[in-house]
Amino acid sequence: MSCYKTVTIGDVVDCANTWNPLRSVSDDVFNYIDLSAIDQDTKSIVGSREVVCGNAPSRARQLIAKGDVLVATVRPNLNGVALVPEELDGSTASTGFCVLRPCNNSIDGAYLFQWVKSPTFVKNMIKKATGANYPAVSDRIILESRIPLPPLPEQRRIAEILDRAEALRAKRRAALAQLDTLTQAIFLDLFGDPTMNPKKWPMLPFEEICESRLGKMLDQKQQTGKHLRPYLRNANVQWFHFDLTTLLKMDFGASAREEFRLKNGDLLICEGGEPGRAAIWRGQLAECYYQKALHRARPNKTLANPEYLAWLLFFLSNSGALRDHVTSATIAHFTGEKLKAMRIPLPPLDLQREFARSVTAVEKLKAAHRASLAEMDALFASLQHRAFRGEL
Repeated sequence: MSCYKTVTIGDVVDCANTWNPLRSVSDDVFNYIDLSAIDQDTKSIVGSREVVCGNAPSRARQLIAKGDVLVATVRPNLNGVALVPEELDGSTASTGFCVLRPCNNSIDGAYLFQWVKSPTFVKNMIKKATGANYPAVSDRIILESRIPLPPLPEQRRIAEILDRAEALRAKRRAALAQLDTLTQAIFLDLFGDPTMNPKKWPMLPFEEICESRLGKMLDQKQQTGKHLRPYLRNANVQWFHFDLTTLLKMDFGASAREEFRLKNGDLLICEGGEPGRAAIWRGQLAECYYQKALHRARPNKTLANPEYLAWLLFFLSNSGALRDHVTSATIAHFTGEKLKAMRIPLPPLDLQREFARSVTAVEKLKAAHRASLAEMDALFASLQHRAFRGEL
């Protein structure tokens, strides 16, 4: 238990001012912050936008000031919180936020910000949220929730410790992002922009470079439960990695196991969802298969390697160049026929192998950074727990 007294958040904050931009001069412009403007990792405002009063959203009602703490009232499990910086002083926030304005004689704003990011606060909000499909809490629930309240000097000391720990985590996340950028730079240096093919590599149909086919269709009527095996679906395939936290199973008979079993080096490509999204299977499970929502591509080893092909698809997807190969009457699909017919640049295999070695080296660095970040996350969680219990 905390050794500090507790008070309700409403006891130590003031209310934000409200206004109606529709009543202002219609061509006046104001800065607007809604839930999409919050970066979930950094807990900062990164997407504020200018809005003309005449086109103002109905939820644009709260005038905010430097030092205000914004707490999203919808989907509390996402913990959409942010501290308003000086450059956004006087902006307008959506009514999808509960705006907490610290009473300076009672609570330090940085301390309050650290509290609403804490697992204790988040769990409390999740517990009290209502709505199955779109869980939310009211401003009243947030304001009536309780917060440990040490003396102001102690609040500032706690906030400073947690701020420093958070800064270290942010640097590690930034380093990981830079390593992603490094791989992209290496690709462009070796091969050039694949949408322009400035190095004039020969253009070949995908089917001449890779054997590819869609996975097994899920037919509930034919499921007996006698030959259940794990399989990948669209949601499991992310760019360059697999999310195996939720892995489903279905029946694969002997012939289906022969046909759809994944092998080391297979490239899995999303047929729908985000068409073209791809990752390389490296035997993450001893036995695994794949569903019809995915293409499995097996490169001809004398022509191409999967690292080159995965990053090629990434650049084509990001540039919009895949759109010409995607069928999209209602839902976008990257059909087997379109994939096989797609012409792609084919650099020399030695150059592809050089790129694959660089990818391996960068991935090793990323693994080390991820491990370090995991340690920092654990340390930060421990610091949070101890800080609000008065044990720092």
